[in-house]
Order: sequence, then C-alpha cells, then structure tokens
Amino acid sequence: MTLAVDGGETRFGAPRALTGVSLRVRDGRTLAVVGPSGAGKSTLLRVLAGLESADAGTVRLGDRDLTGLPPQARRIAMVFQSDALIPQASVRENLAFALRSGPDDARVAGVVARLHLGSLERRRPAEISGGERQRVAIGRALLSDPQALLLDEPLAHLDPLLRGRVRDEVVRARERFTGPIVYVTHDHAEAMALADDLCVLIDGRVEQTGDPQQVYDAPGNLRVARFLGTPSMNLLHDVHSTLGFGDVVVGIRPERLRIDASGALAGAATRCERAGADTFLHVATALGEIVARVAPEDAPQPGTEVRLAFARDDLRLYDPTTEEPLP
Repeated sequence: MTLAVDGGETRFGAPRALTGVSLRVRDGRTLAVVGPSGAGKSTLLRVLAGLESADAGTVRLGDRDLTGLPPQARRIAMVFQSDALIPQASVRENLAFALRSGPDDARVAGVVARLHLGSLERRRPAEISGGERQRVAIGRALLSDPQALLLDEPLAHLDPLLRGRVRDEVVRARERFTGPIVYVTHDHAEAMALADDLCVLIDGRVEQTGDPQQVYDAPGNLRVARFLGTPSMNLLHDVHSTLGFGDVVVGIRPERLRIDASGALAGAATRCERAGADTFLHVATALGEIVARVAPEDAPQPGTEVRLAFARDDLRLYDPTTEEPLP
C-alpha cells in the first residue's frame, strides 16, 4: 500500500504553504521530511491526515482516494510535537481510548509491554516525563489500527538523552508497523538515522527526494546544499584562479577535507568547534571561510597557517545562475 500526495497546494492568504507537492511512501518505508522552519512540513502532514484542506491536488492511500474524506475516515494516525494526551485519564485509559473496535485488554497490554509502560499504567500524563508521554502517544497511534502513520517532530521538545531513547522506540515501532510512515523533523541527523527515503522541503516545494545518503552526498541544487548538514556543505565561488574551474560554484562537505601540506586550499585557522569525537576547523581562505572536520588531536591553534586537500570525486559543481548541478 502506498500513501501518496499529488500536486498538493495549500494557501494561507497570499503565500502558498505548499506548492505542487508530490510524494509517495510505500508500505514498510519511512519517509523523513526535513526543511527549515516555515517550509510547510507540518502543513504537509495535516493535509495527509485531513486536518487541513488542500486547495489543489489529491491524497491517496492504496486504492482509496482520501482527498475529500474527514480525518476519522482516513485510517491515518498522527503523533504531534506535543503529546496531546487526555490529562485526566491514566496512561492505560489514554491507550485504550484509541481502540477502534471496542475494549481489548490484550492489545493494550501488548503495547504497554513493548513500550515499557508497565510501571506507568495508572499514572496521569502530568505524573510522567515528556519522553514517557511521547511513548504513550506513539502507542495510542499504533492502537488506532492505522494504515499509515504520521509523526510531526515527536522528539522536538525532549532533552538529548530522552530524544535518543524515544528515537529507539520509533525504530521499534517501525519493526511492528508495516504501513507507510512519514516522519517530519528539523534534525538532519535524526532524519538520516530513521529514514528509508529523505525529502527536503523548502518554501513549500519539494527540492529533492531519494536515498538519505545520496541526497546528503550529492545535493540536487544549491538550496539543498545550503540547508542539509551540520555544518552545511562548503560552497566556493570564484574558484578559477585557485582550483582551475570555470564559472561554477564548487561544493564540498567538511568531512571530505583534510589537513595536508600539499593541499590546494590555503588559509589561516580562525577557530575550532569541538563536538566530542569531531572538531570542526574554520579556515579563512581567499575563497572565504571553509569548514573542515578534523580529529580533535589534529586541530591547530587559531592563527596557524594550514592547507586543505580533497579528492576530485568529492567535489560537487553547480551553476551559479540556476543553482542546479553540473556534470
């Protein structure tokens, strides 16, 4: 079964929240949608769920046209940024509320066991942590017997430790749920870790979709290159005298650069960002600031002259006018 939107458009007054969005997610696949704030990610999920009406386009799930159906008829469950639990109900009551076919203690007990909620069953949402509430929200979504699952930044308000734990629960949910999943996040690493397919949405338009690693390694245009990655891809202009290319923009990921005395890029180290096992070295060059990922023990002191080397195959070339890739 495939969840699909074709030509989706949504306007809020003059601006368009979505413009000509077409996406497909097959059974057993997780599509992660990433994009900056205001890109239309949550609007896309709300259109799929039937919580927003599209001004144009269709939504289908398998052979069913969902375009005019209300949310309760779509068989699509959605988990929001906030857990949206019933505050006066216990964890178990919140889970049971989602059952479509009436009480089923065995099904509720199964979800309680799989999501490690046994010690929390009698508590109310205010008496458990944010990560636990999100686990309950995911369990409730699965108990609603959906044919597709939508997750709208479910980890956004959790601290780093809880994010990791709840992300593991999302992975386990994927193992139990065989329908299509659409997962919206602004966290690039989270998207790469969870996705079978990746969609980059910017200003309401789908800029690129595909295998997450391929999208990361070869951004489909400069808009994707500027957005995807932390830090983002180095984009070098006016490179003819330094690198020997013509009128192009050269893109290279920080991890593809290395300190080497014979490197083609020369400059002075300005600062180092330490990130545990990695250090991101900022170098002021004639082409502007360049960021390289280096081992912490190799990071030079600020002011040190360094040269950076790269492999030709690691460069991506873009047309500076159209911002599209060049062969």
